[in-house]
Amino acid sequence: MNRHQPNNIPVRRDHHQQHQHQETVIDLKKSVNFTGGLEFSGLTYTVTKEKKVDNGKVKEKVDLLHNITGYAPKGCVTAVMGPSGAGKSTFLDGLAGRIASGSLKGRVCLDGTDTNPTLIKRTSAYIMQDDRLFPMLTVYETFMFAADFRLGSLPPTEKKQRVEKLIEQLGLSSTRNTYIGDEGKRGVSGGERRRVSIGVDIIHGPPLLFLDEPTSGLDSTSAHSVIEKVHDIARGGSTVILTIHQPSSRIQLLLDHLIILARGQLMFQGSPKDVSLHLGRLGRKVPKGENPIENLIDVIQEYDLCDVGVGALAEFARTGVKPLPLPDQEPSLSTVVPSTPGPNHRLGDRSAVDDFDHSLRSMRSPLTPHSGLLQMLTPSRFNNERKLQNTPISNASAGYYTYSSEILPATPTPHSSDYTVNENDYMTPPDGVMPKHVGPKFANSFLTETWILMRRNFLNIRRTPELFLSRLMVLTVMGFMMATMFVNPKQDVQGITNRLSFFIFTVCLFFFSSNDAVPAFIQERFIFIRETSHNAYRASSYTIAGIITHTPFLLVQAFAYAIIVWFALKLDGPFLYFLLVLFVSLLTTNSFVVFVSSVVPNYILGYAAVIAFTALFFLFCGYFLSSHDIPIYWRWMNKVSTMTYPYEGLLINQYRNSHVFGQNLVDGTDITGLDILKSLHISTGWFRKWENVIIMLLWAVLYRTLFYLVLRFASKNQRS
Repeated sequence: MNRHQPNNIPVRRDHHQQHQHQETVIDLKKSVNFTGGLEFSGLTYTVTKEKKVDNGKVKEKVDLLHNITGYAPKGCVTAVMGPSGAGKSTFLDGLAGRIASGSLKGRVCLDGTDTNPTLIKRTSAYIMQDDRLFPMLTVYETFMFAADFRLGSLPPTEKKQRVEKLIEQLGLSSTRNTYIGDEGKRGVSGGERRRVSIGVDIIHGPPLLFLDEPTSGLDSTSAHSVIEKVHDIARGGSTVILTIHQPSSRIQLLLDHLIILARGQLMFQGSPKDVSLHLGRLGRKVPKGENPIENLIDVIQEYDLCDVGVGALAEFARTGVKPLPLPDQEPSLSTVVPSTPGPNHRLGDRSAVDDFDHSLRSMRSPLTPHSGLLQMLTPSRFNNERKLQNTPISNASAGYYTYSSEILPATPTPHSSDYTVNENDYMTPPDGVMPKHVGPKFANSFLTETWILMRRNFLNIRRTPELFLSRLMVLTVMGFMMATMFVNPKQDVQGITNRLSFFIFTVCLFFFSSNDAVPAFIQERFIFIRETSHNAYRASSYTIAGIITHTPFLLVQAFAYAIIVWFALKLDGPFLYFLLVLFVSLLTTNSFVVFVSSVVPNYILGYAAVIAFTALFFLFCGYFLSSHDIPIYWRWMNKVSTMTYPYEGLLINQYRNSHVFGQNLVDGTDITGLDILKSLHISTGWFRKWENVIIMLLWAVLYRTLFYLVLRFASKNQRS
């Protein structure tokens, strides 16, 4: 048996056993009350991977998740655990609708209603493993912006009250006015930052909360504090599902429900206190002083490393058929079993007691989108049914999951045959109708979102002026250097060449001055993905807010350079046109750099891409070879180059006149500005002057549109 492949062969039951099981389900529906939460059945996620063989590589399909069925009760903290590579994060992404539609098979229900990824995003929050927050905002400001995005319909006073209450509940009152901070600026501690990340996503009170490794990188005290707050959130009536690797004993006391995975298969599901009983049924004893959960994971890894594989444990959890003993495990009556039940195996057949554990043969009722119930039963305790039916459960608090001493919560998941699951039914609401209580997709209108984003952008720029000031300083210093270097050009051919060099260098300088926007946006992109993954705001409002926010600063930069060189070099033509060309050039360049930043995975590749395109644009802009002299098969590059149009615009503004700029060395005739433009094959018409500006604006619009499309359709934290 290949231990890497799921061993998920269902145990067939005859009609007598199936009928007896269904009758018991009907009886227990009267006594067991599943108060709501998330229910899932048959979750399977298959990917194609390349595998190296002797003759090369072959492609094979691998199940990252395989036929997982279970539930996460409302009002409880459900912890997804397992060894490394178990599929915990993949499972969490599947429940949260973060796997592309059609890739994940199965069904998910929330409070008894079938759901889909769109509905999940509207009704849930997903806290990523990394804290993606703006470092120069305070804790209070971070929560207030989150409230503005998520609570658009509430008046400002109520938003402030909710923020103040949330800060108090999360234990952040002492750091209320402290910056979030990052590697460069000291701020809140790691545990406090994690609590801020949680608070940002729960400020609107989502009924469903997902957390991916919320204790990662935290010390034991901070980790316990975080889980304690998550526990309080669950007790408020939310369904909380989190992945956690090695919880401390104190944290385990805060976990209500466990889902243990290995190799994408379900190993155990139920209360943490029942892990020891599960191991006992498996024929294992927990050594005195050892943690039962850790011991179960050790057992799982033992099976994973041998030829038996974890599929045998998944079969045991699903059907009660005990796996074969490991080579180093002494066989016993409770562990020596055949690989499959015998043909005479029936529920209650005492002759089969050695090859089937009836006490573990616990089933839940079929998952139906209308019942909203996920029932549990233990067939070995049929004699307790009457006692169970008389057990009062009305004292359980509403919204809380209550364990019964008569029904073992740590029951195995049902047979795949107990469910009728169509692979096309995953997360599809009946009749395609969304529940009426969901509300609009976004809490605010487009204009409101844009205004909130603009306020946050201006606040971040004011708190981190380095990016703007560094560009302004570079352009100012270079302006002084250019003014002193190219002052008083000679009235000859060399003087004309020097002036052309000044213009092309100006264009390149403005192009390179925007390169530092690459890492700035890449860092912000992760925040954008986190915030928009649950519809905090639109990608279009984010794009427009960015343009409006940065446009004034681009104008200031262009003006600072233009005012220095214009008068020092006594340039010809209208000053306003000169300034306009520089400003639109900056706008186009900034749009191009931001677009590149949106498609590259990191700033290293971003810098490489921007530098490569800058070299190409520089080569074909018309300085080294005029557009007429460029080989015909490369002339399209002259049109694509965004340096072509500011360069031509500056030359037209300078030389579209009859002023004498030098003399021809051959015949001594005067060289006018129009002669220079004709020699460069640049049109001298009035429309061409403004055509360059219009084309630059169109390029800026195109780059921003592409940027928006990348944000809208490609920047999603979603598996394929």
